[in-house]
Parts: sequence; C-alpha cells; structure tokens
Amino acid sequence: MKDLHTMKVYEEQGGYRSLKKAFAQKPEEIVEAVKASGLRGRGGAGFPAGLKWSFLAKDVFPRYLCCNADESEPGTCKDRELMLKNPHMLIEGMILCSYACRVETGYIYLRGEFHDLNFNLEKALEDAYAKGYLGKNILGSGFNFNLHTHLGAGAYICGEESALLNSLEGERGEPRMKPPFPAVEGLYAKPTVVNNVETLCVVPYIVNEGAEKYASLGTEKSKGTKLVSVSGHVKKPGNYEVVLGTPIREIIYDLAGGIRDGNKLKAFIPGGSSVPMLPADQVDVSYDYESLAAAGTMLGSGAMIVIDDSVNIVETTLRLISFYMHESCGKCTHCREGTRWLYQIVERIMQNKGQLEYIEKMEDICDNMAMKTFCPLADACVSPVVSSIKYFRSDYEEYFKNVPVSSV
Repeated sequence: MKDLHTMKVYEEQGGYRSLKKAFAQKPEEIVEAVKASGLRGRGGAGFPAGLKWSFLAKDVFPRYLCCNADESEPGTCKDRELMLKNPHMLIEGMILCSYACRVETGYIYLRGEFHDLNFNLEKALEDAYAKGYLGKNILGSGFNFNLHTHLGAGAYICGEESALLNSLEGERGEPRMKPPFPAVEGLYAKPTVVNNVETLCVVPYIVNEGAEKYASLGTEKSKGTKLVSVSGHVKKPGNYEVVLGTPIREIIYDLAGGIRDGNKLKAFIPGGSSVPMLPADQVDVSYDYESLAAAGTMLGSGAMIVIDDSVNIVETTLRLISFYMHESCGKCTHCREGTRWLYQIVERIMQNKGQLEYIEKMEDICDNMAMKTFCPLADACVSPVVSSIKYFRSDYEEYFKNVPVSSV
C-alpha cells in the first residue's frame, strides 16, 4: 500500500488501535494470548515467543526489550522490507511486547549497512512520540515506554542474541556463555527480551484479532503465516507471505514463477544459508517447522535459495563457506580454524588439486565443529558442507576425475 510507512496512512488502516485493547488487559493476559497463538520466533530458532516472554526473571527491574534487526543471513531480506515499508507495525508490536513484559526501554538493533532504514525508523519514532504512542503515560494508561535505534557495525555474528547485547553495550560483538540466558541476565545484566522484527510485527494482529484466529492458520504445531525471501534461479525473486504448511513446490513454481532460463531445479536451501540444502526430489515437502525438520533441514529465517541444474554444488558450497569464514568472530577455535580449513580444502578441490580422501577429511572436520562452539555459526558453516556431500557427492567427484589418488 502506498505511503503505509507514514503515520497518517498507517492509522487509517487501523494502526495502533491494538494499544487501547491491550491496556485494558493485564500484562500477563497478553503474554498468555501470544502463547495461545502458537507464534514462534521468526528469526531462525523458532522458539515459542510467548514462552520466551514468560521466562523473564520475576520482579527484577529495570528490564529491556531488544529487537534483532541485524538481518545478515544470506538470502534473507524480509525484515528490511518490513522496516522500510511498514515501520509503525514494528513499533506497535514492540509497545505491546513491552507492556506485556513490563519493560520501559527498548532498542532496535540494526545491521550496520541499514542507514536508510535507520533514517526511516527515526522518522517513524518521532511521529509515534508526537502522537503519544511512545514516552510517558501512553494514551493515559500509566505505562511508559521509550524506544531507540542502534546501528551495529555490519557483523553477522551480532545476529546471535548475546553477541547483539555485547555490541549494544559497546563491547566486542561475540557470543556470551549461556546460561545465564538473556531472560535472566541480558542487557546491562538485567532481564531482556530479544525478538526478531517479523516476530514483533505479528503481535498487533494477535491482540486485535485474537489468539484463536492466528492459531487457526498453519499446521497443528506451526501456526500462522511466514514471510519467505525467495532468491536464486527463479523468475520472480521476492518476499512472499505464505501460510505455514504450504508445499515448497507452490512457493517456487507458483509464487516465484518457476526456474528461470528453462533450466531444472537441482537443489534449494529452505531457511537461509545456515540450514542444510535439499535436492529437487524434496520439493513437495511442506513449508513448516516440523516437516522440514523431518526432511533433515530447518525453516530457519525463511530464506528460500533456489539452485538450478546449471550449477555445480561444490561452487555453491565454497561461496557459503567463504561467508562464514569471513564472519567468524574468532572466539572459538573450532569455528575460527574449522571454517578456514574447510574453505582451503574445497578451494583446492575446485582447482582440480583435490583427492577423494578430502571428502572424508571434510566430514571429520565438520564433526569436530558441530555443536562445539559458543554460538551456531560453526554449525551454519557445517550445514552446506555436510548436505552437499550427502546429496551431491557426484558434483565433488567431477573434480576428482583424472586426479591421482594419494594419501592426504
């Protein structure tokens, strides 16, 4: 809708009307409604949002709300569009979350490259303060809430919630030891809720329309709708909102227009570059948390990267490894050294200097990286490597033809 980013148009479409409805209820009732809706975090982990809110340490104040807008996952561009075209929906969602969790200070942590979005959000915040939706005694409710933006420095690792909090405090952006979790000891060592942009944008709908209506969408365990960023070898790349449970075939071939240039589907990564890829014969899997988990991958951030048969998967894998090697904060040896080692091996394979034993060596390195670091960045690097070997071993073997076999 044209000019939806402005206060005038947003209010005309019913914007901010959820606040009076929420303020007429007790904060814990909002938390229970979000629980009942089945809303799960849309940033990647898929943890139930209402349950996360309920974990805040009891009777410890002040407490904080941080919106994770550090959208750095390759293939993911949904949060950017939400903040650019509908910033007030995010602000409204954050006000509701803060009321439910008894928070009086919130931060929108933006990816360092999002200067245009920061400008956009600052204007929206200015308008929200002028209307009395932010600040002291909001709409005469007695509830106070101040909201600020903060630009990071463009580090992928700051998308991990504890690294985000370190960065927000002015420290080096690297993950913290858990426990304690942010709900107990987060920003400034106080209880903190950290939610993704898309997650918070759903909350006004739940308050306005009711938990039951939202829960009626989707599958039994994956409720609601999901924004999917479709990129790669499709005719119509873009962001699409789908009901959870929609077949992946429908997303790729109907919404995104199918494979471009008359090529055939070879593989797809369903949830951003940090989740395992799947071969084309899995295209009828339903797009929801449980179905994708059963297929051996994850819904993740909701970024569908489509790969056609003109590509050798080894090339794709090297590109993904290079990203994680570059973005590793270096805190954990397994990640710092493992990502670089994997990159060097795959690069050597692509130079036709590899040996068949390299595949076994890569699998061993991945085994020593997975689930052995402070944050999931090492796991993210492992995902494309392990899945590419599992489903596209022949693509690796193409590089081994006419190469003498010798010990590594």
